[in-house]
Amino acid sequence: MHLAVIDMQRIFADPDSPWATPGFAAIVEPVSALVAALGDDVTFTRFVAPAAPAGAWRAYYAQWPFALASPEAELYRLAAPFVADSTVDATTFSKWGPELAARVGGSTLVLAGVSTDCCVLSTAVAAADAGVPVQVVADACAGVDEESHRAALHVLGLYAPLIEVVDAASLR
Repeated sequence: MHLAVIDMQRIFADPDSPWATPGFAAIVEPVSALVAALGDDVTFTRFVAPAAPAGAWRAYYAQWPFALASPEAELYRLAAPFVADSTVDATTFSKWGPELAARVGGSTLVLAGVSTDCCVLSTAVAAADAGVPVQVVADACAGVDEESHRAALHVLGLYAPLIEVVDAASLR
């Protein structure tokens, strides 16, 4: 199994950020425990803005201009206590692609992070479409609000057996 920690970044952790995820602080401990348990089989991902938005992303960033910052900007750094020597960065909600696929190999992809109803959901579906078994750790994910989190977990559960919704205790 390979853990992908989705977008545990300052832009989603900071309560003053327009993209704050209210449940972020509550999942730091379970995500940290998963990272410790899986050791070298962990990849951190980051959502970053493109240098020049194209297509529908132009309208998206017109709505969220504060986010048009360099990938090196403070707002895109991993939030404490998380550190990584390298990250898989993507300008899309889904983090599934050749780089993450190479790290996962033939393993089950385990997902934790934010937000359940956006980047976690998008990554899970894309990986499942590629034929990778996926486990989403419900209590190590947070959504834009609790209702959206629960709704996303429900939708993810509809993809069974390709996607399995689990809790952190079942992985330890």
